[in-house]
Amino acid sequence: MLYLHPQEKKGLTMILIVDDDSAVRSSLTFLLKRAGYETQAVETPEKALETVRKVAPRLILMDMNFTRTTSGEEGLQLLKQVRIFRPDVPVILITAWGSISLAVQGMRNGAFDFMTKPWNNRQLLNSIQTAIELTAQKEEQPEPLNRTDADRKFRFDKIIGKSEALLDLLTTVSRIAPTNAAVLITGESGTGKELIAEAIHENSRRAGEAFVKVNLGGLSRSLFESEMFGHKKGAFTDARTDRKGRFEMADKGTVFLDEIGDLDLSCQVKLLRVLQDQTFEVLGDSRPRKVDVRIVSATNRDLRRMVADRTFREDLFYRINLITVHLPPLRERRDDIPLLASFFADRQAKKVQFTPEAIAYLKNQPYPGNIRELKNLVERTMLVSGKKMPDASDFRKQNRQDLSAKPEAALSGLTLDEIEKQTILRAIEKHSGNISHIASALGISRAALYRRLEKYSINPLSSDKRT
Repeated sequence: MLYLHPQEKKGLTMILIVDDDSAVRSSLTFLLKRAGYETQAVETPEKALETVRKVAPRLILMDMNFTRTTSGEEGLQLLKQVRIFRPDVPVILITAWGSISLAVQGMRNGAFDFMTKPWNNRQLLNSIQTAIELTAQKEEQPEPLNRTDADRKFRFDKIIGKSEALLDLLTTVSRIAPTNAAVLITGESGTGKELIAEAIHENSRRAGEAFVKVNLGGLSRSLFESEMFGHKKGAFTDARTDRKGRFEMADKGTVFLDEIGDLDLSCQVKLLRVLQDQTFEVLGDSRPRKVDVRIVSATNRDLRRMVADRTFREDLFYRINLITVHLPPLRERRDDIPLLASFFADRQAKKVQFTPEAIAYLKNQPYPGNIRELKNLVERTMLVSGKKMPDASDFRKQNRQDLSAKPEAALSGLTLDEIEKQTILRAIEKHSGNISHIASALGISRAALYRRLEKYSINPLSSDKRT
């Protein structure tokens, strides 16, 4: 039976270390005490369970093996038992690199994070601090932000809107930004994932340092290491000068890994290793270099399904999505459409107003390309019409996605995929195969357009584009 102990209150600041290796226990105890934490170290699962029955640790550092076997079953069993008694206490697993698969099983069973031996002290302390901060936030349960408080307390000036869906999102961002937690931003193409990534950085302790963006969807396998880790002069044929990689450029700051779902499996392995211990090697230089970066990633793909299909590494998935932030599509935040439209219009011509019919028209569009599509539609309409008060007809003329203007017979019997394919083919024909112009007209990114071209087996340079 679980009961309170006189040390319960004291345990709230204590970190429990569970490892059968006395050297590991001593090393971790010394490291944590120097960092200002109170610790308690035990060597067996039995003593760990006895401790958590009496005391609520703030966090548990747990080895995966406690006998000569290396199956990790003891650690997984202990994790399950600890979670029964202390479900809200975060657990960080410590394992050898060769048993990463065991650590992934631990993450499935509720572990907060995993570290490999030999661990990186700074990385471990960052993970501990993040776990404690996020646990404290769950206990506090702050009130959702309103737009006034959001603008007064945080740097959200680049994010337009005041819908309930957006304010819920900004409340989450305001809570996670001050931590070092790895964040995965999900959502459809064009929903503004990069703006949210910037907001996380600008409201973090790293705000004064670099925010480095990398579009992994547009990065070839051959250039991945050079782009991410840098190279020395002469490392390969065209390496005429030294080049600093994105991770080194972002030291002490934030790396934004956009389109991470498009990353090749071989590159995923290389990325995982630098995320694991924040150590990398520059091409042409075998000396390991350490870096201190926060990772924010984004994708419009279903990574869980990709993990099940073995096209995305499960260990990398758990490494990048300590926290997941989902951006709602524009159709779920229609109240923000007038504000967004006014913002985009004002950048083209000052003091623009829309007729009520224009607002109604804009709010009723499906926007498969989301905010990016709305932006393109508004800017295109303002440039072509030249009006200070455009009406619905002006937007209708410029809306290449307005299927209601097409004869109903042309769409009858078509699936959504077929409609999308025909829309892409029309854009290719209109823009003579120019990828940038096609993507802009469709309101999607180049990487998203390439995925659709591959999906429908379309060659934009083909002379017979209707086949």
